Amino acid sequence: MSRKSIRLRHLVAMMVALALVAAACGDDEGDTEIEDAIGVVEIQPGEQIQIRAHQAISDVVADLGIDQVRGIEMAIEDFGEVHGFSVNLGTPEDDLCLSAGGQTGAQAISAQDGVLAVIGTTCSGAGAAALPVYSAAGLVMISGSNTSPSLTSYVMTNPGTAAENYLPGYYRTAHNDEFQGGAVADFVFNELGLTTAAAIHDGDPYTEGLTNAFTAAFEALGGEVLYTARTQAGDQTSILTDIAAAGVELVFFPIFPQTGGPEMIQQKDSIAGLEDIVWFSADGLFVSDFLALTETEGVYFSGPDLDLGANVSATGVSYADMLVRYEEKYGESPPAAFHAHAYDATVIVLTAIREVGVLGSDGVLRVGRQALRDYIGALSGFAGLIGPLGCDEFGDCGSQAVQIALHSDSSVTAITETPVLRKYTAEDLRG
Repeated sequence: MSRKSIRLRHLVAMMVALALVAAACGDDEGDTEIEDAIGVVEIQPGEQIQIRAHQAISDVVADLGIDQVRGIEMAIEDFGEVHGFSVNLGTPEDDLCLSAGGQTGAQAISAQDGVLAVIGTTCSGAGAAALPVYSAAGLVMISGSNTSPSLTSYVMTNPGTAAENYLPGYYRTAHNDEFQGGAVADFVFNELGLTTAAAIHDGDPYTEGLTNAFTAAFEALGGEVLYTARTQAGDQTSILTDIAAAGVELVFFPIFPQTGGPEMIQQKDSIAGLEDIVWFSADGLFVSDFLALTETEGVYFSGPDLDLGANVSATGVSYADMLVRYEEKYGESPPAAFHAHAYDATVIVLTAIREVGVLGSDGVLRVGRQALRDYIGALSGFAGLIGPLGCDEFGDCGSQAVQIALHSDSSVTAITETPVLRKYTAEDLRG
């Protein structure tokens, strides 16, 4: 054999060896095995990527959750396939806006094979009960409407420290209520010129956390909270009588429909001494069914900024376009405030799956659970319908923009048509 032939054989052998090494090491289209600290989900050819919705979808709080399920559905449609795999939302679990619904729904979803992430819960109380289940199972939980500081951190009053309910794997596109409470306090004290208030909650982490944030910020400005109470469902005349006796100028009642919101606003006119009091609620009652009550005319509401028309998602869809399609698809305007937040949460999850997922030469898509969490936790400058999104170390990913609106006409129940009086950013409140 000639030297030329020997050199040629060596060259061919080297090329074969390099090809084998490349196949073993792989790239995005060739890897067959990956490692992950908390587990790898494998999606076989012909299967679907599994994510789930865990939202309040029944009874008097249905507006809050159904609105978000619709946002999730639209995001899945707009995002399309991930590495050639379609996305399956399955059957949404009902969080009931209660801790019991949070826990049982989380157990049901965690028992299903291959679920990577959950968009939910709707309510913070349900979230606090669901999070330990999801975190232990290695799932991502990302909420469009949990706002309680207890789930992430007390970003204004105790920054840099995890709050009591925080666990790994939790994220949210909703604002942190330390900002919302501060916004309400500033508006009441500086814009309305009121210095005395009552603060009413129902024991839920959301309502209690928000009233606590309001109280701390209001008192720091020089105001006084003269009366606090915990309400329950049903008749509210006892609390209303106590409010009248306290002699306050304003009642801040960021509660829910099922814990006395409608009864409180409908019964207030029957109690002497409440005629001149200003009433102020928040996003838990900022829903179309509540706005339809004639007694809600003149009530102020705080909640997420809904002036989103010019914002464009990473999917290329603007909020203005999304809103038109929402009304065409579901036959009504959004009944609550967090549909865009749920849309953004879904797009974040699908983007993370796309970026950390490895499609093997065997056609299997492998997604590391810790890798998924790490990608979301490092998010920065992400284009959302609600604005630029980026996550801090405790999972607060939202834009933190809060609006103050005044409801003056009960025949207008579309939340996007309620006149906005003031907007606050996190920088406004920190500064």
